[in-house]
Amino acid sequence: MDIAVIGSNNVDLISYITRMPSEGETIEAPDFQLGCGGKGANQAVAASKLGSEVLMVTRVGNDLFADNTIANFKEHGIDDQYILKTDATSGVAPIFVDQQSRNSIIIVKGANALLSPEDLENAREDIAKCKLIVLQLEINLETVYAAIEMGKELGIPVLLNPAPAAPELSLERVKSVDFIVPNETELSLISGMPVDTLEDISNAAAVLLDAGIKNVIVTLGARGVLWVTASGEKLIEGIAVDAKDTTGAGDAFIGCFSHFWVSSGDIAESLRLANYYAGDSVTRQGTQKSYATGEDFRERFGEIF
Repeated sequence: MDIAVIGSNNVDLISYITRMPSEGETIEAPDFQLGCGGKGANQAVAASKLGSEVLMVTRVGNDLFADNTIANFKEHGIDDQYILKTDATSGVAPIFVDQQSRNSIIIVKGANALLSPEDLENAREDIAKCKLIVLQLEINLETVYAAIEMGKELGIPVLLNPAPAAPELSLERVKSVDFIVPNETELSLISGMPVDTLEDISNAAAVLLDAGIKNVIVTLGARGVLWVTASGEKLIEGIAVDAKDTTGAGDAFIGCFSHFWVSSGDIAESLRLANYYAGDSVTRQGTQKSYATGEDFRERFGEIF
């Protein structure tokens, strides 16, 4: 097994809108899509589509969405033995995408909030077979902390995507992760510093390095990604694309980076490829269905390999 993704799954309810309605106003949206999402699930699907063997540890509800979510994991070749049914609603994410491809998202955690440290202990033997643990913040923080501690105990590298931004996140309790991958907003919240310029971002990233995190990878949208370590920093530029829907682009980036890093150990190269993969994903609507397979990715961008 290559990657253990411990985290969330949601059903995405995507409305494509001309504008957000005002308070008390009802407007018509020109299009709607329903799909499988959630940061954890998205990252797992992206890595699996590229060819990684992925173990998913998550909880679904006891409603109509649950069976569809489990079937989606199976369809993408993801190990589903720790996708646990729960006496709760499944997680959902109403998403609104405007004509400039900007998105606004509401998260209802549902069963995701019930994924527990005990669930991780039950999966320990299989998690121990993986080469990387990938985490996000759409589950209980104590479960995130338990997963980080488990990675440390098992000697498995851990990647934390601190999203959605959580003011209560303890830097002390996540400092042992090998990779932290925030966007600018999340970096500012974790570090308590401004991120208005690249110099600001470097200084904010230094706070995380000083805490003990080895690699701070700041996603900058179309500008690319800034990789900061104790020995220096590297700006890896993004690619210019005609964006149609940016939903799930950050998850595409993390899933792709995880896949290539596990297979090669080359951080810079994995980040470069992840930029292309995430950029490609925003040229299509939806989340997981916008992610390219490994074959399609190489066909579209063969010159970058």
